[in-house]
Amino acid sequence: MKQFFNLIQPKYIPPLDSDFIPASLINRAFRSAAQAEGVPLVIGLERNNGEVSRFETVVLPAQHPAAAANFDYVERLVKFLLWQRGGWKVYIGELPDRQGERPIGAAIRQCYAPGGQRAFDYHFMGQQVYEQDFTVVCCNPSAVPPAREIAKNLGRHLNGCRIGFDLGASDRKVSAVIDGQAVYSEEVVWEPRKHSDPEYHYREIMAALQSAAAKMPRVDAIGGSSAGIYIDNRPMVASLFRGIPAERFGEIKNLFLRIRDELKVPLEVINDGDVTALAGSMSLEDNGILGIALGSSEAAGYVDMHGHVMNWLSELAFAPVDYNPQAPADEWSGDIGCGALYFSQQCVFRLAGKAGIELPAGVTDAEKLKFVQGKLEAGHEGAQKIWQSMGIYLGYALAHYADFYEVKHALILGRCTSGSGGSLILDYANQVLQAEFPDLAARIRVQLPDEKSRRVGQSIAAASLPELI
Repeated sequence: MKQFFNLIQPKYIPPLDSDFIPASLINRAFRSAAQAEGVPLVIGLERNNGEVSRFETVVLPAQHPAAAANFDYVERLVKFLLWQRGGWKVYIGELPDRQGERPIGAAIRQCYAPGGQRAFDYHFMGQQVYEQDFTVVCCNPSAVPPAREIAKNLGRHLNGCRIGFDLGASDRKVSAVIDGQAVYSEEVVWEPRKHSDPEYHYREIMAALQSAAAKMPRVDAIGGSSAGIYIDNRPMVASLFRGIPAERFGEIKNLFLRIRDELKVPLEVINDGDVTALAGSMSLEDNGILGIALGSSEAAGYVDMHGHVMNWLSELAFAPVDYNPQAPADEWSGDIGCGALYFSQQCVFRLAGKAGIELPAGVTDAEKLKFVQGKLEAGHEGAQKIWQSMGIYLGYALAHYADFYEVKHALILGRCTSGSGGSLILDYANQVLQAEFPDLAARIRVQLPDEKSRRVGQSIAAASLPELI
C-alpha cells in the first residue's frame, strides 16, 4: 500500500503523531484507483449457526503495475472484518488470473495460518472462539455464500420483574428492575481475575442475583453484560476468567447456561459494549448506534438500523485504523495500528512522553490516567495535544468504521472522556468529519452520553435483554 501513501493529504495531523496514516483515506484512494478498471472481490465470513457476512469491493487487475497493493488492502479488510464480525471460515472470492491462480486468496491463506503473520488470529478465531479449525477458502466471487445475518431481538423488554447485572474487572453490579424502574441496586467489589476455581464465579454471581431477587415478588427474566466475547450465552474469551485453567474453562463456558437452568427463567448475557449501545438506543429512542468506550482499552457495541443487536464481535480494539508500517504494536495480538492504542488510556500513556509528561511510577494505570487528566484540566499544552490527537484519530476512524457499520449516532464514552477531554475528542473528531467526509458529517451525530442516557443505565438495559416467554 506504500504506493498510495503519497496520494493522500490529510487535512488534520495529530499534533503528537505526524506519521499517522488513516486507514479511511488509504482505502478510499485505493478504491478510487481500482474503480475504473478494477475487478470484483468478495470477502465472506462464516460464524456459528451458519451465519455469513459478506463484504464486496474491487481490486486492481493482476497486470496492473500497482497490483502488489491488492494483498495489503484485502488483508487489512480481512483483519478488520474478523474482529468486527467474527468468523472461523473466510472466503476470498476472486477471479483467477491468466495462469488460473488466485494470488490474493492464496496469500491470505498463507498469512492466516499456524506459521503465518496472523497466526494469532488463526488460533484465536478458530479453536478459541468458534471451536472450529480456521479455514480460508479461495473461490470465484459468485461462490461466496450469500449473507445470512441473524440479528437478536434483544432489549427494550421492560415488563415484569427483572434482574440486570454487569460484571466488571473490579466490581459487580446488580439491579432489581420492575416494569422498567430500578427498585434496588448493589455494587460489590470483587477480584475475579485472581480466582482459578469456576465455583467462585458461580457463587459470586448467584449471590448477586439472589440479592436482587429478594427485593422483588418474583423473577421473570435475567439479563447481564460483561467484557469479552459471548456466543449463545457462553463466554468464549473474557478477561474476568483469565485465572481459570484451560482444563476447567469448559465450566465457565457453560456457567450462565447452568444458572439459567437452575433458576428456570429466560437469561441473556452479551458483551458490555452492545449493552451500552442498547442503553444509548433506548435513551435516544433511535437506532443505528455505534458505542465506543475509551477506557483501559477500546470497547465497542452496535445496535443496527432496525434496533437489533447483531451476532458480531465488535472487538474494535484489535481492528486496524492506522496503516503506518511503523505504527505501535498491540502487545497481545502483535499486530500494528489497531484501535486499542488509539482510543484508550493506552493511547494517553503512549503519547505522554511526546507531550512532555513523565508518568508517575509505582501507581496503577487508573492513577496514571488521573494524573495526566489533572494536567489537562490545569491547561498543560502537551496534555491538550494528547486529547486533540485522540480526537483526530477518532474522526478518521469513524469514517473507516462507517465502511462496515450503518451509523446514525456515534456515542463516545469511557474514562478517557471525563472532564474536558471528552469535549476535546468530540470537537476534533467532528472537525475531521466535516473537513474530510462532509457526507458522513451530515448523517452521523457524534456525541457524549446525555443525562437521559445515564438514567437508562447499563443495568436497566441489561435487564431488558430477554423477552418473556
